[in-house]
Amino acid sequence: MEHRPPPSSLHPAGAAPSMTEVVDLPLHLIGFEIEELTAEKVAGRLPVTEKCCQLFGVLHGGVSALIAEGLASYGAMIANGFQRVAGIQLSISHVKSAQIGDLLYAEATPFNVGRTLQVWDVHLWKLDPSNSKSRSLIASSRVTLFCNLPAPNRVKDPGNILRKYAKL
Repeated sequence: MEHRPPPSSLHPAGAAPSMTEVVDLPLHLIGFEIEELTAEKVAGRLPVTEKCCQLFGVLHGGVSALIAEGLASYGAMIANGFQRVAGIQLSISHVKSAQIGDLLYAEATPFNVGRTLQVWDVHLWKLDPSNSKSRSLIASSRVTLFCNLPAPNRVKDPGNILRKYAKL
């Protein structure tokens, strides 16, 4: 299957897709928006809605993992010269819950950037709506990624997608 732009039905007629919709459709579909995309930091926000919660109205742990691996992978890919990377290990600790209505901020930063392996730390915080400088850690993770993998033949230069949005 060749990489193709997301279906136009996901955004209003005539509107351009968001960066997140183009770069990571699963993150976009749960409401996550990437705000910063560099080799030193990948960050964004998620309003906690029913789309990303478990039965009890709290953020699903799998959503935290999806965010962690996604952000670390994009940062590692940029740091690796836009070559393909693959997550080989993810460790995540959920220290507090987030509920429907909360706003989360996620940030991935490199712990170690090597030629064949990279390790990234990813933190998710719940933001205090009454004080923009106040945040509470809800999850901390570490993602290990294998670098310099060949892209599958069915995907045409995936690095071009990130190059379009990355701040170099």
